[in-house]
Amino acid sequence: MALHFELVTPARLVRSEDVHMVVVPGAEGEFGVLEGHAPFMSTIRDGALLVYRTEGGAPETIQIQGGFAEVAATGLTVLAEHVEG
Repeated sequence: MALHFELVTPARLVRSEDVHMVVVPGAEGEFGVLEGHAPFMSTIRDGALLVYRTEGGAPETIQIQGGFAEVAATGLTVLAEHVEG
């Protein structure tokens, strides 16, 4: 099972891939998203987005600044104001 993950900025689509889990720096605290997560929307704070490609694998860290995260039946979309790198 895989979670479809998209990372988007106002300028471009940064990522669109299937992953195991993503940990998002939410405004109220970090939260992890796996496939089948209940739908919701959250603001995000500046921080590290952790992308786990496989279960038990080491995460890839992506620095993001501000924005929103939306979990829907189709997966997780992170709309970041800025992505470093």
